[in-house]
Amino acid sequence: MRPFAVVGDAIPAPLTGTSGDPARGRVIVLDRRLGACLLCHRGPFPEEKFQGTLAPELSGAGSRWSAGQLRLRLVDPTRLNPDTIMPPYYRVDGLVRVGHLWRGKPILSAGQIEDVVSFLSTLRE
Repeated sequence: MRPFAVVGDAIPAPLTGTSGDPARGRVIVLDRRLGACLLCHRGPFPEEKFQGTLAPELSGAGSRWSAGQLRLRLVDPTRLNPDTIMPPYYRVDGLVRVGHLWRGKPILSAGQIEDVVSFLSTLRE
C-alpha cells in the first residue's frame, strides 16, 4: 500500500507518482470480476449488456470530477459518504466480512487505480 494524502474531497497526487493508462483502465472498468464497476454503474459501453443503475452514470465522469476526486472515490468512497455501497478499492483497514483470501489486500493495486482514474477522466460530455 502506497501512502496518499486526502485534500478536501480529493487525493490530488497519483498513487504511483505518474498517470495511468486509459486503455488498461477501460479493461478494468469493464471486467466484471476485477473492477466489477458495471454491476452498479452504467456508461458509454454499448457492447456491454446488463449495466447497473444503482450508482452514478460513468458517462461524463471526467467532466464532473477532477482526477483527484475520482481517485478518492475509488480509493475510499466512505470518506465522502459513510453509507455508500461502493467498496473501497484501495483500503484494507477497518473492513468487516472480508473473505480470507482478500484480507490485507486492496481490490485494485495503486497502478490499477491510476489506470481507472485515467480512463474515467477521458469520459467527457
